[in-house]
Amino acid sequence: MTSATPGKYADFEGLRRQAIALRREGLSLRQIRDRLHIHNNDLLHRLVKGEPAPEWTKRPNAKDDLRDRARTLRAEGMTYDQIQAELGCSKSSISLWVRDLPKPEPRYTDDERHALMNEGLARLRAARDEERQETKRAARDEIGRLSDRELFMVGVALYWAEGAKDKTYRRTEQLQFINSDPNVIKVYLRWLELLGVSRERMRFRVSIHESGDAAGAEEFWAELAGVDVSVFQRATLKKHNPRTKRKNTAEAYRGCLVVYVTKGAHLYRRMEGAWYGIVLGAHPAT
Repeated sequence: MTSATPGKYADFEGLRRQAIALRREGLSLRQIRDRLHIHNNDLLHRLVKGEPAPEWTKRPNAKDDLRDRARTLRAEGMTYDQIQAELGCSKSSISLWVRDLPKPEPRYTDDERHALMNEGLARLRAARDEERQETKRAARDEIGRLSDRELFMVGVALYWAEGAKDKTYRRTEQLQFINSDPNVIKVYLRWLELLGVSRERMRFRVSIHESGDAAGAEEFWAELAGVDVSVFQRATLKKHNPRTKRKNTAEAYRGCLVVYVTKGAHLYRRMEGAWYGIVLGAHPAT
């Protein structure tokens, strides 16, 4: 067979006959290109269009085994998710490989699927809750026993956040603290003990919604403070606004405890001065 001449492109059909003959002899595209001196890839592909490539030129498909395995698993009734977990390939590839196969029957009813989903969510929530609790336990255990200095500064910051403050327009240099958290009250009472304030100098009063159990709240706070309920002043009953929906209506609702210290002007000044000392200590001059 003669090679293509410089005017070969004018005789497309003649070139095509030569190219097809060479293709059928088992030549690759590169060999046909070199034999016919055709260096235009588009023309070369047009010349052999419709003629299959020789087997020896085909590269093995790395995904053939995966495809066959995917089809086998699908025929066994596996879902796309299960096949993906088994083979590690994408669901889009799995879909292309097995879409002609019948869809397997569902393994679970709707109720069973919902039950399994709820069980999984419950396990997830439990694991997350345990992680949260572990973080809190670790942080708690890092604190250890507070020194007197540490307790003093904690109490100062606590009071400044929650206690009554003296104003330029209202001189009230006194220690008066109110809170509904029993642990906050415990820390505050321990701080007062550090400052040398005895229970005899403290006045206690419950502030609670009128629909709450005032007597029960007084018993609760009296036990926490370590005093007799008889020393409590008359409770302050807060009127309920019918336009608002209260959420603190559970049995554990105890209102707030108000703790007032008599003859506490000097302690108040000391507390306020220490607070500003903490502020300066946190932002030292550069």
